[in-house]
Amino acid sequence: MRTAYQRHLPVAGTFNIRDLGGYALSGGETRWRRLLRADGLHRLDAEGIAALTREGVTTIIDLRRDEELRSQPNPFHDHPAVAYHNVSLFDALDPKRMVEGDVLLDLYRRALSNRPQAFARVFTLIAEAPDGVVLFHCTAGKDRTGLIAALILSLAGVETPLVLEDYALTARMIEPMIEEIITHAVARGADVESFRPLLACEARTMAGALAHIVEEHGSVERYLAAIGLPGETIARLRKRIAEED
Repeated sequence: MRTAYQRHLPVAGTFNIRDLGGYALSGGETRWRRLLRADGLHRLDAEGIAALTREGVTTIIDLRRDEELRSQPNPFHDHPAVAYHNVSLFDALDPKRMVEGDVLLDLYRRALSNRPQAFARVFTLIAEAPDGVVLFHCTAGKDRTGLIAALILSLAGVETPLVLEDYALTARMIEPMIEEIITHAVARGADVESFRPLLACEARTMAGALAHIVEEHGSVERYLAAIGLPGETIARLRKRIAEED
């Protein structure tokens, strides 16, 4: 009998930990408890950390910048049973400098084009991770985490409407933490009104990012090859999430 999994993992101290399993594929579905997408883990107490390890988490990939790590340290950075990796996915990309319009779409496009080594590193870590659950996260689990999740699901063969649904679900999940995010942004000198558009999570934004990949490369798989992933690494990445026969 199969275990009845739920998409959202309600772990105290987090808002947006979600399993990428259970999405329909041709002839099957994505695999449960293989990949988790998440918001920041800095609020976790000892029980929250234990809850994730009980779920089988053996690898953590933290997509945040150095200043985020300093102000909100990751509790898994020295965990004896969990491999912790930090890859600053956006690094110096500043959404405040993006063009008017859909600033998030502009940010996503620039990240995909200007940060190929960081994307390649993240996908390689996922593909080569040891047995167990891989959890990747940023602060809200929306932009950096959302891009990684969307590309993996697309690579696995999940239909685009479901990929967009997974992305947009974050809007509801992070509602309780919006004011906290704004408070931290203001503390860093951000203007509240100019910052609010960066909290959006509309399906059309991710649709634009995926369309950009197709326009530039033809497919997500070809994008991954273009940024340096060997064919065997791409195959392992797909196998990690795609259900076995």
